[in-house]
Amino acid sequence: MRWNYKDFNDLTSIQLYEILQHRTNIFVVEQECPYPEIDGRDPECLHLWLENNGEILAYCRIVPPLTKEEDYAIGRILVAKESRGKGYARELVHKAVEYLSEEQGVSSIFLHGQEHLRHFYGSFGFREVSDVYLEDGIPHVDMRLSL
Repeated sequence: MRWNYKDFNDLTSIQLYEILQHRTNIFVVEQECPYPEIDGRDPECLHLWLENNGEILAYCRIVPPLTKEEDYAIGRILVAKESRGKGYARELVHKAVEYLSEEQGVSSIFLHGQEHLRHFYGSFGFREVSDVYLEDGIPHVDMRLSL
């Protein structure tokens, strides 16, 4: 197994295709949530994933802030259906937080998480900074980790 960190321009067309396929399969098809999954932010993101024999097991993207007042964010966190329950999500979030802390030197990290995962994210120190709200019919909560 291998962790990959790549800027958008360093992704191969196959890697990009597989990332977008996983994101669409999970966030649009599996969660029955039609929304514009390709949001225009990917070119500015760092893409982080765990792969085994060329198969993506877990993925997220590191989203840079749009303004000085915003934080870096971890987004599109996913684990492939057949790879769930093996601790990959925990490793993935740990790797993302570690990258932002050590490589970017950030003092806080934002994430926009599904409400049913708030305790999972809370186990890393993320704290809720919004009430639960619906986005595309799915309960979400905004969370922030102070480092």
